[in-house]
Amino acid sequence: MPYGPRTNVPPASSPSATAPSRVPASRRSRGTAPRAAAHRRLAAALRHAAPALLAYGAVRALGLLVLAVWAHREHRELWHLLAESWDCDWYLRIAAHGYADTLGRAYDRNNLAFFPLFPLLLRAGDALVPWAPRGAVGLTVSLVSSFLAAWGIFKVGDRLHGRRVGVLLATSWACLPVALVQWMGYTESLFTALAAWSLYAVLTGRWVWAGALAALAGLTRPTGVAIAAAVSVTALLALRRRFDARALAGAVIAPLGWLAYVSWVGARLGRWDGYFAVQKLWHNEWDGGVGTLRWMKKLFLVERPQLFLVLVTIVLIGALVLYVLSLTGGGQPLPLLVFAGLMVAIVLGSRGVYFPRARFLLPAFPLLLPVALALARARLRAATAVLTAAALASAAFGGHMLLVWLGPP
Repeated sequence: MPYGPRTNVPPASSPSATAPSRVPASRRSRGTAPRAAAHRRLAAALRHAAPALLAYGAVRALGLLVLAVWAHREHRELWHLLAESWDCDWYLRIAAHGYADTLGRAYDRNNLAFFPLFPLLLRAGDALVPWAPRGAVGLTVSLVSSFLAAWGIFKVGDRLHGRRVGVLLATSWACLPVALVQWMGYTESLFTALAAWSLYAVLTGRWVWAGALAALAGLTRPTGVAIAAAVSVTALLALRRRFDARALAGAVIAPLGWLAYVSWVGARLGRWDGYFAVQKLWHNEWDGGVGTLRWMKKLFLVERPQLFLVLVTIVLIGALVLYVLSLTGGGQPLPLLVFAGLMVAIVLGSRGVYFPRARFLLPAFPLLLPVALALARARLRAATAVLTAAALASAAFGGHMLLVWLGPP
């Protein structure tokens, strides 16, 4: 069953429904009218989302400007930071040379830990524009995906609570402390775009689209299992009320991407748990949060924590608080709660490395719905002040993340 308000259908007596065509039927192309209608719908949807997309672009442009000025003063190359550093380089090398075919014993070295959709897009882009600089395709994919993600996030907020909340939700996502990653050659923007539109498809009852997008998300990041579960669980519960072949198809399709890659890694390494063995070499195992608590204890009781790790800790605690608010506040549909809950559980429950966890939570945009609703209830001046301060803080933290913090984002 679709969530949110139903779209009003124009009555049959409206001019658009009754006005005859001035082009003779014999001269009309069969595909012209549907294409024109689709273009009009797309243009109207973009106009409706324009405030969210403009606000998103403005916040991220501010972050990029701050980074560019800071990097220039530090004599650091901006292009390398955004397109070729850290995980960007891993994806570029996978696109160029492919995956490892053995497990090995070295820690943090096996590239089978990285899911394949982003490298495949890089390889396809390099084939189309072989003259482009290294990293240009990845950066372009992330940039385009970030706006698609912001649009999808807006659509979810708009569907549930109206246009104002949709704009504030997309803008809040742009203001996250590590949001600079959205405009780097990383997978977070692509994954968020696929997850957001998959959730929107669930909310509007488009089950096959929801499953297909979730399957693609499952080929993008390990946390694709979260969006697959959100789609499948919601679809199966809908089937209890009324059988729908499309809902069943969506439930079956959703986990196929994640399962396909995990199975392929197992076959490539000749062991059923091949993918999980690779993750162990990257110190990624789920322990229910014991490792996270040990990290926090070590950081704040044993050592003097670095600023970036303090920020990561604040994000983790904030995510947990926001999820509790989402559960207790009511009003959030089941698919959003399942997706956000599994994202939080996976990230906080891992005993792996600590520093990238704020980045890992970037796609969990439903956690920001309580924030967007609070801002929508506030006065315009107060909401503007909060978002301006958040945008400035995000720009500063983004520069710190790439220029001061000496590890990956």
